Amino acid sequence: MSTGPIFQTQLVLGYVAWLLCFAAYILPWLRSMDRVEAHRAIATLHSFRFFGLVFMVPGVVSHDLPASFAGFAAWADLATGVLAMLALLTIRMRPAFWLFVIAFNLVGMLDLILDYYHAIEIGLPARAGDLGAAYAIPIIYVPLLMITHVFAFSLLLRPQPKAALAALHR
Repeated sequence: MSTGPIFQTQLVLGYVAWLLCFAAYILPWLRSMDRVEAHRAIATLHSFRFFGLVFMVPGVVSHDLPASFAGFAAWADLATGVLAMLALLTIRMRPAFWLFVIAFNLVGMLDLILDYYHAIEIGLPARAGDLGAAYAIPIIYVPLLMITHVFAFSLLLRPQPKAALAALHR
């Protein structure tokens, strides 16, 4: 079997496994929290996105991995991670916290969507071996990141209970 179908199968199964785990364990846990704590937990996960810089480390990834893919993925992941850390640092300053929560989710989701686009553009599934040790990132880590971004946006768009709105106005 060639690399492309293996990579694509693993990517799909990464989403399936994380969706099952998310539905069974993570979603009930996040729903048991208030909005701020749920977004704080998601920001904590995304604060580790500095790890994406590994796409620019020779020896971890192949020197044949196109810089157009590696550079964008690395720097956009770093930006998302820093924005998530800023959200965590501003937890007591709610307007700033919400600004950074929205920012890291927008930047992070856009990063992942554009990474998928760039991966298709360069034919990454067929050359997935160029990812080297970073191969696990799109298979194991990215599905969880995308799922949590979708959930974060659903939380942000959900109407707030009237009690929470009244507390905001006070």
